[in-house]
Amino acid sequence: MHRPLRSFRPTILAPKAMVTSPHYLASEAGVSVLRDGGNAVEAAIATAAVLCVVYPHMTSIGGDNFWLIYDARRRQLHGLNASGRAGGRCTIELYRERGHTRAIPSRGVLAANTVPGAVDGWWEAYRYSRRVLNGRIRWATLLDEAIRYAEKGFPVAAVLESATRENLESHDAELHHLQRFEGFRRIFLKQGRAFRAGEVMVQKDLGRTLRELARGGRNAFYAGPIAREIVRFLAREAGVLTREDFAGHRSEWVRPLGVPYRGYRIFSLPPNSQGLAFLMLMGVLSHFDLRSFGDSSVEYLHLIVETTKRVFQDRDRWVTDPRFVKAPISRLLSRPYLQEIARTVARGGHIGGLGGAPSGGDTVWLGVVDEAGNAVSLIQSIYFEFGSGIVAGETGVILQNRGSFFSLDPTHVNALAPKKRTFHTLMPAMVLRGGRPYLVLGTMGGQGQPQTLAAIATRIIDFGLEVQEAIEAARWMYGRSWVLPELALYLEGRFPEDIFRSLEQRGHVIRRLPAWNEWLGQAQAIRIDPKSGVREGGADPRGDGLAIGF
Repeated sequence: MHRPLRSFRPTILAPKAMVTSPHYLASEAGVSVLRDGGNAVEAAIATAAVLCVVYPHMTSIGGDNFWLIYDARRRQLHGLNASGRAGGRCTIELYRERGHTRAIPSRGVLAANTVPGAVDGWWEAYRYSRRVLNGRIRWATLLDEAIRYAEKGFPVAAVLESATRENLESHDAELHHLQRFEGFRRIFLKQGRAFRAGEVMVQKDLGRTLRELARGGRNAFYAGPIAREIVRFLAREAGVLTREDFAGHRSEWVRPLGVPYRGYRIFSLPPNSQGLAFLMLMGVLSHFDLRSFGDSSVEYLHLIVETTKRVFQDRDRWVTDPRFVKAPISRLLSRPYLQEIARTVARGGHIGGLGGAPSGGDTVWLGVVDEAGNAVSLIQSIYFEFGSGIVAGETGVILQNRGSFFSLDPTHVNALAPKKRTFHTLMPAMVLRGGRPYLVLGTMGGQGQPQTLAAIATRIIDFGLEVQEAIEAARWMYGRSWVLPELALYLEGRFPEDIFRSLEQRGHVIRRLPAWNEWLGQAQAIRIDPKSGVREGGADPRGDGLAIGF
C-alpha cells in the first residue's frame, strides 16, 4: 500500500518535459515553447520574460540572473553569471559626498547603482542554445507572451496584491511607501491603492520596451534606445549609471562548483553567488546520518541551523566579486575542511550569529527539463520587493537595488568599488546522478536560500519524500532579511509545539511565522526518475507557482 501523502497538491508527473516556476502563466509560456519544439533554454527565456511582467515585485528586466545549463548530448554542465557590475562612477567617496556615510540607500536612484544583467544573460544563453543545443525558436517569438501580458494585461495574483498592499501600509516609510516614486504610482497602483487579485494590470511602457528588445536583441537594451532612456532618466534624477556602464556590460560563463553527497553530486555557482554556502552546507551534512533523526525533528533542525551558522561565517568572509577577493574555494569545499566543520557542530555548543546587513529575498527561480534531457536552473531577481522602487522613465523597467548590499566600509570584503559585482544571494542548484540531472531546484529567500534547498534536497534524497511533499513541508530560516530584520531562527507555525520549546532550550532565538509564510521562500523543483525518465515537478503553495509537463 502506498504511504499517505504529506502534501496538499500532488507531484506533477510527465513523460517528456517539464517547466516549474512561481507563476502559472509563466510556466504555461515555457511549456508552450517546449511543445513547439523549443529546448530547455528557450523555454526558460520565455518563462523568465513572462515573470518580469506578471511578478514585478519579484523580478524585472532591470535585475540580474544566474544560470545552470545542462547539455544532455555532451553530458556537460555550464554556469552563466549574468549579474551586473557597479557603475564606473560608483565609489565610497561619491556616496559620502552625498551624505551617506553608513550605508547605501535601499531605495531610489542611488540604490540603482549596478547595471541590470538579466537581458544579457538571456541573450548569452540564447546564443548558446542556437550554437550548441540546436535551438530553432526565434528570439522575438520567445518574448511574445510577455509582450501580450504587458500590453493587453494580466489578472493580478494574490501574492502581488499582498506585497503591494503591505508596502503601502508599512510603518517603515524609508524602506516601503514606494508610492513616493511617480513611476511606481503610475504603473503599480490603481487609484492610489494596490491592485486586487483578479483585477487586470496593464504595463504599456514595458510592452513597448519588450517589443524593442524583440526587434533589437540585447543591444537594444545596452547600447540602443532602452539604454538611452534609462540613462537619460537617471541623469535627470542624479543617478550614477552611465551609457558607458551599459555598453560595457557582459555576462560571464563560469565553471560550476560541485560537492559529493551520498552518491550524487550537487552543483551551484562560484562567488559572487552564495552557492558556495549551499555546497558547504551539504558537504557537512554528508557526514551525518540524517535518517536517524527524522525530517522535521529537533535534531535535524538544530544540526542544519548550527551548520548554517558556521558555513555563513566563511560565506561572509569570502563571497564577493572574485576579481577583487579570491576565495580559497578548493580548501573550503575539501573533504578535510568540511569534516572539521562537522566535528565542530557535532561537539555541540552554540555557534555565533551573523554580521552584515539584512539581505533581500525577492526573487524568482524556474526550472526546465526538455524532451532531450537538457535542463536549466535559472534564478532572477531585483533584490528587495520592487527593487529600488524606481521605474526608469518611459521604459516601464523597474531597476534593481542589488548594489545597495555593497558596504561603505573600505575594509569590508564587499566594499563598493567601480566595476565590481556585489555579494549575491542568488544561487541556482542542480543535483546530478551518474553524470545526468536528477534534481533541478531553486528558491527565493535571501539568507534562506541555502537552508531551503538543503531542506528540499535532504528530504528527497535522505528521506524519500516526493517533490511536492518536500516543497510543502514545514520550513525555517536562520538569519534576517529586510522584511525579517531581527537575527533569529524563524519557523513556520506548523511545527509542533515541542519543536519550538526544544530549540529554545538549545539556545536558539525563535520567532514564529504564520503557516505557509512566503518569506520563508517560494521553492520549485523537478526530479528526473533515473529508471523511467519521468519528470516529477512541484511548485510552492507559498506563491502562485505551477509545475506543468507533457
